[in-house]
Amino acid sequence: MEGNPGWRLNSVANAARLLKEFSRDDRELGVSELSRRLGLATSTVHRLLATLADERLLERGTVPGGYRLGLALFDLGATVAAGGDLHEAALPVMATLRASTGETVQLAVLDGLESVYIDRLESPHTVRIFSRVGTRLPATTTSTGKVLLAALPAEELTARLADWSPRRITPHTIVDMATLRSRLDEVAERGWAENLEESRVGVVSVGAPVHDAGGAVVAALSVAATTDRAGPAALRRVRASVIESAALVSRRLGRAG
Repeated sequence: MEGNPGWRLNSVANAARLLKEFSRDDRELGVSELSRRLGLATSTVHRLLATLADERLLERGTVPGGYRLGLALFDLGATVAAGGDLHEAALPVMATLRASTGETVQLAVLDGLESVYIDRLESPHTVRIFSRVGTRLPATTTSTGKVLLAALPAEELTARLADWSPRRITPHTIVDMATLRSRLDEVAERGWAENLEESRVGVVSVGAPVHDAGGAVVAALSVAATTDRAGPAALRRVRASVIESAALVSRRLGRAG
C-alpha cells in the first residue's frame, strides 16, 4: 500500500470515534464540542466532518454549525439488520401497491420530529408529486409522520413534542398542540393516518405502520396523490390497500399474524 498505513488507519479510527459520539441524547454536534470530546484539533475535526458529509454519513443539522447522522448510515444499518432487510421487504409490496392504486407509494422512518423518506415509487401519472429519497418533512404534517409519532411511548412522545415549533405550511397544517394530540390519539386507536393537504396544497395521503418481528413500529407506508385524483371517497378506497400492504411488509420482516 502506498503512503503511510498507520496514518490511514488512525484517520479511519478517528472517523469511527466521531460517528459514535452521536446518540439519541446528542443528535446534533458541532466542531468545538466534538474536538473537546475526541481530544482532536478543530481543524482535524472539521476535515473529518466535511469528508463524512460528502459521503452522506453525516449531514448539516438544524443548529448553525451542527451536524447529525446521515441517511447513508440507515442504509448500512438496514444491510446488517437481523430479521430481514426493510428495503428488501418493502419494495416488492410497494411496487404492487403502486400498480393497484396508480399513485405514489412512500416508505418513511422517524428522526426526531421529522419524517424521512427512505424509499419512494413515483406515480405513472403525468402530474406527479415531486420529491426524492432522503426528503425530510415535519412529521406532524404527513400521514407517515403521524403514524410514527402515534406509535411512540407516551413519555417519549411528550419529550419530542416539547421541541415542537409548528409552522403553518398550508392553511390545513396543524399548529395547535391540543389538536395535534387529539389527532395522534385517533391514529393510535385506529391504526392509520391521513394527510389532507397539510404538507402541500393539492396533495393528500394515507399511511399505516410497518412492524418488525418484535412488534415495534419501525417505518410507515403511505400512498400520496393529488386532490383531483384522490378525493375523500377515493382516499377511503386506497386506505384498505395501504393498511393491508403495511401488514404484508411487517410479515415479510418476521411479524406473526
